[in-house]
Amino acid sequence: MNILGISAFYHDSAAALVRDGRIVAAAQEERFTRVKHDHSFPTHAVDYCLRTAGIDAGDLDHVVFYDKPLLKFDRLLETWIGYVPWGFRQFLSGIPLWLKKKLHLPREMDKALKDKYAGRYVFVEHHESHAASAFFPSAFEEAAILTMDGVGEWTTASIGRGRGNHIELTHELRFPHSLGMLYSAFTYFTGFRVNSGEYKLMGLAPYGTPKYADVILEKLIDVKDDGSFRMNMSYFSYCTSNMMTNGKFARLFGGRRRKPESQITRREMDLAASIQKVTEEIVLRMSRFAHEQTGMKNLCLAGGVALNCVGNGRILREGPFESMWIQPAAGDAGGSLGAALFVWYQLLGNERTPVPTDSQNGSLLGPSYDDEEIREFLDSVGAKYQVIEDERELIDRVAEMIEQQKVVGWFQGRMEFGPRALGSRSILGDARSEKMQATMNLKIKFRESFRPFAPSVLCEHADEYFMMAPGRESPYMLLVAPVSRSKRLEIESESQAPGGLDRLKVKRSEVPAVTHVDYSARVQTVDAGRHGRYFRLLQRLKERTGCPMVINTSFNIRGEPIVCSPEHAYRCFMATNMDVLVLEKQVLRKSDQPEAGRQEIQQYIDQFELD
Repeated sequence: MNILGISAFYHDSAAALVRDGRIVAAAQEERFTRVKHDHSFPTHAVDYCLRTAGIDAGDLDHVVFYDKPLLKFDRLLETWIGYVPWGFRQFLSGIPLWLKKKLHLPREMDKALKDKYAGRYVFVEHHESHAASAFFPSAFEEAAILTMDGVGEWTTASIGRGRGNHIELTHELRFPHSLGMLYSAFTYFTGFRVNSGEYKLMGLAPYGTPKYADVILEKLIDVKDDGSFRMNMSYFSYCTSNMMTNGKFARLFGGRRRKPESQITRREMDLAASIQKVTEEIVLRMSRFAHEQTGMKNLCLAGGVALNCVGNGRILREGPFESMWIQPAAGDAGGSLGAALFVWYQLLGNERTPVPTDSQNGSLLGPSYDDEEIREFLDSVGAKYQVIEDERELIDRVAEMIEQQKVVGWFQGRMEFGPRALGSRSILGDARSEKMQATMNLKIKFRESFRPFAPSVLCEHADEYFMMAPGRESPYMLLVAPVSRSKRLEIESESQAPGGLDRLKVKRSEVPAVTHVDYSARVQTVDAGRHGRYFRLLQRLKERTGCPMVINTSFNIRGEPIVCSPEHAYRCFMATNMDVLVLEKQVLRKSDQPEAGRQEIQQYIDQFELD
């Protein structure tokens, strides 16, 4: 039985295909259209899923959408009316799209499926889709479930439980009181783009002190012991305009929001630290309440807030749960997968047998390209490359180049589903290098110098370098852990060390390129079962250097989605100061490439809106 799940029109449109309970394919639309966070109907992602399954739309048994548009429209209308006359402008800007597309989803899906699908469409509530994406692929027979995001139809957070092939949501928080919206309000106020700048805010937080945390808790939000809360909406304007905060909010925090791309000041650092502290406290309270209500030892997380890996790390270290699993595509994209799994298990009642690791297949669910396809493209653009057929030689050559401080674009196997590069569409560097973090930020990614990079580390060595339990896995880069004290370096007192963003220049550990200013790291563990050739590359690096890890950052530049095809990878390679590109068995050195290809650099960069 083939079930197609779809998320569209709000943020990160995606499609996922499940066959008899097995995840066959999943991808975000942005990877094909090259429009970051593309929210249009995922026509390309749907086509990809059908091709991978070897079927057309007429072979689908069920097509399911990840939320209920009529309920969402009800919430929007009630909000617009409730804030008359201030909500009228939002009404005028939002209603045309609803009347044209969002209220006519069956028509839009018929068009995307070329009128070949003859069945009925199923609509699942938004947080049910999140909950299903969190629990059903997990390795747990039973678990508590916690979902947190901006807003679905009305729900902004939910708590429930999963057992076998059934999930049940028992508690919810409702709009406009939203942890995702609260965090995005501070993202907006500190000058970053909402729905994409939240990662930046989290990365900026360690540079500041949480001096505004008490103000937030006193003025903006009333948090209860169970993690539920109410927001003081007089400080926020997201119900009535496209702006998240208003003048009252600005006066509370000493002046207007930072202008995007302007200098980051101490205020922004302290605001980031403050909202991060408040967010962590809320998710900890929610997780403790979920444990009290369910009595279960395992926890599953999904929703956009579940991508806050610092908060996730605290839940695991300080919360009451023994184990935790987080949907790698925790945001709206993952809702497409959750909706499909919800139909298979919950609505159709099929038996579920958890897989000992998980059934997400390493989240490597996107397209792959064989060597023949890659060579055909490279020849068409006149690229110069070497083919290394023997895998051991290929891995040794790449390990040697990383050891020599080269920056390597690594394109292997199926593309990742979700926002993280996990060793298939990655840019790699030497974690031991003192200069690599700044080099990759400024010369490769074209982004803010303060942003940290994540380590990919062999799973069996993770607890040596990071404060993680032996054998603890983090294959989806969704947990932050402190660097082990044995790997830290003595430095002068913080009072004498550089201040502000210059703190990053201080060498703090044996792996400085992946150690943030608070001695933390966003860890990805790498194992043979999920990661194949990437695992073997890290093994060879360990043999050559004694260090079992690399820097792993997503294969893209700022403002661009992660690359999908060999063409995307080659253009990104040519547009940056990357030294080497490895496309499966084809190895390209920048110094060997024709000058004509290098002239594409500015044209390539200019096509993306740098947020």
